[in-house]
Amino acid sequence: MDRLENLVVAITGAGSGIGEATALRLATAGATIVLGGRRIDRLDAVADRIRAAGGRALTARLDVTSRDEMHAFVGSAVEQFGRLDVLVASAGVGPISRLDARRVDDWDAMIDINVRGVLHGIDAALPVFREQGRGHFVTIAWTAGLKITPTMGVYAATKNAVRTVLETLRQESTDGTIKTTTISPGFVRTEFASSVTDPEIRAEIEHGMDAAGLDPDAVARAVEFAVDQPWDVEIGDLTIRPVTQG
Repeated sequence: MDRLENLVVAITGAGSGIGEATALRLATAGATIVLGGRRIDRLDAVADRIRAAGGRALTARLDVTSRDEMHAFVGSAVEQFGRLDVLVASAGVGPISRLDARRVDDWDAMIDINVRGVLHGIDAALPVFREQGRGHFVTIAWTAGLKITPTMGVYAATKNAVRTVLETLRQESTDGTIKTTTISPGFVRTEFASSVTDPEIRAEIEHGMDAAGLDPDAVARAVEFAVDQPWDVEIGDLTIRPVTQG
């Protein structure tokens, strides 16, 4: 039950959905969890569940679009626990729409959170990982970038940008100090639809999630699998979708 007891894992977007499920699952396996997100009350609730079960958890308010806050988030893990082994980038938004709707503010939000947020995490954690001699980046990318569909143009572009960044980092890190994992879920029952500003598209997404969405713990199990490998084994890419998803 404690096979991950030597790991300190920081998770962005940890107050709900996949981030929350990952925090709970990895804590159950013995990892120490640092939870980051904008809603500190949600983070504290997750941390309380971890501590009640005998685990260790720290919470920190985090806006991933802020370079300074990301550095403070990573720094809090190192200051409190002496190291950071895994950074899970789960924070993301998806206010999808047709391109001719010209929802430029939504485009900016997706770029800032989904792409810059991941880059800020790499910027903050990479020096820590290099100094320690090892570290693991795990990023949630979604299947939107694997199958391009209407309304998903900008969102899918952000996810493919993240895949490109992680693959580049992998190729630049073959000295054995850095591991990267990209996990692409399909429909999962999360709060994803709440960020969609187009009401018709939001209703369609909600219907799909209700009808066929996976429990977030399905993705958390994939994260656990990736981080539970021997250090010389890297799980590069995983795709997880409902068996009925087209």
